Formats: sequence, structure tokens, C-alpha cells
Amino acid sequence: MSASPADFFRGGLPPPRASLLPDSVFFARTVAVAPGTPRAEVAGLVGLALEGQSPFPLAQMYHGFYWPDGADRALAFAAYRRRFTADQLEEWDGADHVLPAFAAILGIEAAPATTAILTSAAGLTCVRWDKGPVPASVAYRPLPPEATDADRAAARADLIRSAGEAARVLDLPSPPTVMAGGSDGDLVAESGGLRSFIPAAAAASLDVRDKGDLAAIARDHGRGILLWRAAIGAAAACAACALIQLGLLGAGLWQKARIAKVAAQKSTVAHIMEEQELAGRIDELSTKRLLPLEMISAASPEVAVPKNPPAIQFIHASASTLDTIEITAQTSNAGEIPGYKTALERSPGIDRVEIQDQRARDNVVTFKLIVTFKPGALTPAAT
Repeated sequence: MSASPADFFRGGLPPPRASLLPDSVFFARTVAVAPGTPRAEVAGLVGLALEGQSPFPLAQMYHGFYWPDGADRALAFAAYRRRFTADQLEEWDGADHVLPAFAAILGIEAAPATTAILTSAAGLTCVRWDKGPVPASVAYRPLPPEATDADRAAARADLIRSAGEAARVLDLPSPPTVMAGGSDGDLVAESGGLRSFIPAAAAASLDVRDKGDLAAIARDHGRGILLWRAAIGAAAACAACALIQLGLLGAGLWQKARIAKVAAQKSTVAHIMEEQELAGRIDELSTKRLLPLEMISAASPEVAVPKNPPAIQFIHASASTLDTIEITAQTSNAGEIPGYKTALERSPGIDRVEIQDQRARDNVVTFKLIVTFKPGALTPAAT
């Protein structure tokens, strides 16, 4: 039965594909590393050490090393390339990690003087830590298929004795199992209830494949990650656009409902405004007095231009509000109207002056004068 998408999200990412090689074909050596040495130089030191301790040139070996950042030594391991068949090499295609089985447990939290015995069908592997995170030695003891439990116990005891004093012995009865890691490139393995965690940089150095092939795989992997992230980004952008479109659609529906509600209430609001205006007008007329005579007096030519008043006569006047009066006036000299308007605008109690509907007939110019006074500028005349 195939897994559903829900199972995928519940279970998280699948574990990386790892090819664990038999320990029997590898030999391991420690290489001293000076403080502050970068990882690229550590790889060179490991290559020189392996060439000096092996009868084969480095190009004829599959090799790797374990070096956590800052450690004072690295554990190098190598195997002759011809020890692997073509079928075994085909199994490496597409693998995320290719390394000896013992290398998968190098990331366990091992106290000083700790020895781990890794059991496989073909033999026993002994990994011993004396100090620090890098083991001091790795040894392998083959066992015949017909070996009894007593034979295995004797081989185990001999390995522990040969490795040196051990304050703690960890028995790992089954080969390591690679598990899903915390991030891309990390190597997480489990054996006998113990968890081994190796960060991505150190895990990459464990891989024994040809280094040129590994560089090409790393480039392809990086390109695949970029394409995957671009696809995820595009999908996220499409999702964001869809959400924005839905938001705009919802906002449009809300706006239509709001406009419809406003239109339905428009007549009610207009009626309320008319009633409020009428009430204000009634209140104004009932509590305040119109001052038409005072307005006419303040706007008269004699008051506006006392020294040389223009020959302008008021014919009719009406005060519709407290502060505004409309006056129909006439004059035989149209040139006096602008000066008269300017004089009114300069009066301290007048806010605005308008001249409208100016007409001339039989040498007489008739016009409408609208004068707006500042609030409170006029006071009732004394009785």
C-alpha cells in the first residue's frame, strides 16, 4: 500500500540513502592535525599519510576521513579499489553517503577510554576512544560462518584487550541504520540504541567515492537544491497571488454590500439632515436676532468710504442668515463699484463681499451686493 501525502508530512523527510561498506576491506590510521588547520588542508594531510602507509598510490584507493572541526587528529581510512566489484559500484549510484559501516557510528557521544564493538555477520569491529571525539584506533576481526557464540566472545575479548584499557564497553549487536537527519547533508545513524550524529561537513569527508565524482555530485546536488527552492518560491508566489486575488474579491463584495447599504440609507440620512438643518434654523431664529438694519448701516457707502462716498443707492435688502445680507443697489457711475467693494472688504467686521448680476440700462448700473460679516462682528443698535 502506497503512502499518502498526509503520511509524508506526518513522517517528515525520508532518511538519506547510504551504502555501508564492509569494514573488512578498510584499514584505518590516525593523522595529527595542527590547531587552526582548515578542512581543505586536512584532506591533503590525509592523502599524504595514506600514500605513505599504503603500498598503493592514492588514485588506486577509495578513501575518506573523520575530522570534527577543531580536533587535534583525524581518522583516515582507505581500501584498494579492486576489492569492490562492478555490481557493488553500481549500488553507489544515487547514494547520499558511501562509507564503511564503522564510520557511521563515529558520531556517538563516547567518553574517554570507551570501546565500541560493532557486530556484523562476517566479523567484529572494535572502535576505541582514548580522548576527544576522534577514535584512537579501529580494528577488525573476521569470523568464519560456522563460528559459535563462544568463538565470538573470545574474539570480542581479544579485540578489547588488544585495543587497550577500556573503562566502558559498548556492544552494538547490529549494523548501523541511517536515519533522517536534522538538515541537508547531516548523517544520523542508530545502532544498539545509541545515536550517532555527524554534521554535514564531517559527513561529506567520510564518503570514499572518487573525489572528482563527488565534486560533480555536489554540483548536481546544489543545482537541484536551487531548482527545488525556485520551484517552492514560485509555488509560494502563486499561492500569495491567489490569496491576494481572493482578498480583492472579498473586498469587492464587501464594498458592493457597503455601497448598497449606503444607497439604501441615503434617503433616511437626507431626511435627517433636512430636519437637523430646519431645527438649527428654528433655534437660530428663536434664540438670536437678525440685524438687517445694522448690516445695511455697516455696508452703506457713507460708512465704507466716509471721506468721499460713492453715489451708490440701495434699492432693496434681505437678510437670510445672521451674518449675510443681500442688497440690490444702483449707480450711475459703474467705475465706483470696484473701489466700493475693496473698501467694504477692508472693513474689520466684514468677512467676504461679492458683486453679482451687474446690469446697465439707460446709464444706470444695477447690481446685487452680498456682504458676509464675521460672526459676532455686529451688535444690536441701542434702542
